[in-house]
Amino acid sequence: MKKKYVLIGTGGRAEFFYGSMVRDFQDTCELVAFCDVNQTRLDYANKLLEESYGVPAIRTYLASQFDEMIKAEQPDFVIVTSVDRTHHRYIIRAMELGCDVITEKPMTVDAEKTQAIIDAVERTGQQVRVTFNYRYAPHNTKIRELIRDGVIGQVNSVHFEWALDTQHGADYFRRWHRDKRNSGGLLVHKSTHHFDLVNFWLGTEPDTVYATGGLRFYGKENAEERGVTSFYERAYGSELAKDDPFAIDMESNPHLKGMYLDAEHEDGYHRDQSVFGDGINIEDTLGVNVTYKNKAILTYSLNAYLPWEGFQIAFNGTKGRIEVSVREQSYINSGGKKSDEGKLEQKSLRVIPMFGESYEVEVEEKEGGHGGGDPELLNDLFGEPKEDTFHRAASHIDGAVSILTGIAGNQSLATGQAVKVDSLVDLKR
Repeated sequence: MKKKYVLIGTGGRAEFFYGSMVRDFQDTCELVAFCDVNQTRLDYANKLLEESYGVPAIRTYLASQFDEMIKAEQPDFVIVTSVDRTHHRYIIRAMELGCDVITEKPMTVDAEKTQAIIDAVERTGQQVRVTFNYRYAPHNTKIRELIRDGVIGQVNSVHFEWALDTQHGADYFRRWHRDKRNSGGLLVHKSTHHFDLVNFWLGTEPDTVYATGGLRFYGKENAEERGVTSFYERAYGSELAKDDPFAIDMESNPHLKGMYLDAEHEDGYHRDQSVFGDGINIEDTLGVNVTYKNKAILTYSLNAYLPWEGFQIAFNGTKGRIEVSVREQSYINSGGKKSDEGKLEQKSLRVIPMFGESYEVEVEEKEGGHGGGDPELLNDLFGEPKEDTFHRAASHIDGAVSILTGIAGNQSLATGQAVKVDSLVDLKR
C-alpha cells in the first residue's frame, strides 16, 4: 500500500526528495501536496513536476495553512525542508497531527528546539527520520566497517579537516544561512554531517566540546582590512558583481531564477547577497576539540574559503592508523544537477598497520550524489529498505546527538569554556 507524503519548504533542497519520489518510487509513494511561505516558489515546484518529471501538478498550501493541509490530505509522512530555524515547528506540529516526519539535516538549530522535538516524540509516539546522506556514501560506510571489525584496534583519536571551497563554502554567506538565528552557523548546519559521521564511525557520543574560531574571511570588515574599497549589496543589478568571482548570476540560471529571483516580490528574500556585505554573524574559520564517552578524542577544523572541496581524516588506533583523503566536486545549492552534490573527484583510503605494510582499501563507488550514497538513502526512505548491518538510518536521537556537538560548540565560542553535552538536553532514553 502506498504511503502519502506532503513536503514543507520547496527551496533548493526539496527537489532531491520529491524528484526522486515521483521518478523512482511511484509504486510505494504518493506525493500529494507542497507547502511553502511563497506561492511563486510553490508554483515553480509544480512546474518542475510537470516539465522535468512528466507528472501532474499537486495541490499547494501556504505555510499558514499547514494544519489545513494535514487535515485535508491525511499524509502518512511530512517531509521538512524549510529554513533550519523552522524545522522544529513543522516537525512537532506534524507529529501532533498524527504524522511521521522525514527532516533534512540539521534537525534544528539550538538546545531548546531540540528538547521540544524530543518531548514531542515522547508525547505523540510518532517517528522522526533525519536524512544523513553522508552515512550512505560507500567510502564512509567502509570506514565504519574497518573500525567495527577492529582493523586498527581501538580508536583513541581522530583528526578531521573539512574544506569548503570558494564556490560551495561561499554560498552559505550569500543565503539565509549567514544569520546564525536561521542556521545555527556552520557548526550546526554543515558540521552536523561531520559530527554525525564520527558518532557513526566510532559508535559513541560526545561528552565534552571546546570550540574556537570566528569570521575571518567573509564579511565587509574583513574585506576592508584586505584593502577592498568598493562594495555591493547583492549581485542582481550590480555592475561591481560582474567582476566578482564570489557573485552568482541568477538571471542566467533558469533554476535559480525561477525558484528565487522571480519569487522575491512575495517575501523579499535575496538569494544572491554579497559575501562581503554586512549582516553576516556566522563563522567561516572553526576549530573544535571533542572528548567522547568512550574516551576517544577528536580534533576538527572547518574552513569555508579554500581552493578545493572535500576532507582529510586520520584515525589513530591501538593497532595502527587509517588515513582518508576525499576530493569532492564543487557546486552551489540549486545551481546544477542534484547528482553533482558531493560527487567524488578522487579518494584514497589507506590502512597503516602498526607492524606491517600499509595498503589501499578499494571502495566501489556507485552512480548518484555522494559517491552513490544518495540513491541508497532515498531507497531507505521511500522504497523497500534492505537489511542494513551498519544501521545507517538515523533517528531523532541521532539527529539530536549530531547537532548537540555543534550547539555545544556555539556555546563554547560564546563563553570561552568547554561544554558538557549532557547539560544541554535530556534525550529521555
